[in-house]
Amino acid sequence: MCVRRQLLLCTLAALMASALCLDEEMAELARMLRESCAEESGVELRLVEEVNAGAALPPDDKLKCYIKCVMETAGMMSAGAVDVEAVVAMLPDDMRAKNEGALRACGSRAGADDCDTAYRTQLCWQQANPADYFLI
Repeated sequence: MCVRRQLLLCTLAALMASALCLDEEMAELARMLRESCAEESGVELRLVEEVNAGAALPPDDKLKCYIKCVMETAGMMSAGAVDVEAVVAMLPDDMRAKNEGALRACGSRAGADDCDTAYRTQLCWQQANPADYFLI
């Protein structure tokens, strides 16, 4: 059964797509977040789909700001830094056991600006766990 914490994890656009489920309400919230952040950032959603199909995160400025928008909205980034403790706390126990070390090792990867920080952090997560990585 899905809970709001799992939606926030999905919103993080980070890990474990196959392990999480979204009920209808949560899927709608995720869709709204995706549309809102896509509009705000101007990202081409095909880039998100390519990443979800296994491509490496491209260094696209609009994608970077899309990722920042999603992370800030999910409460996992503020004041220009990723809150790794918040990310870890939102993981279900089985996912935490599998990914906590990599998340902590990545930390918050400082970039040229907030968008770049979000991107660099997500890039580290993707490289640490490419099989489970996805974006909302």
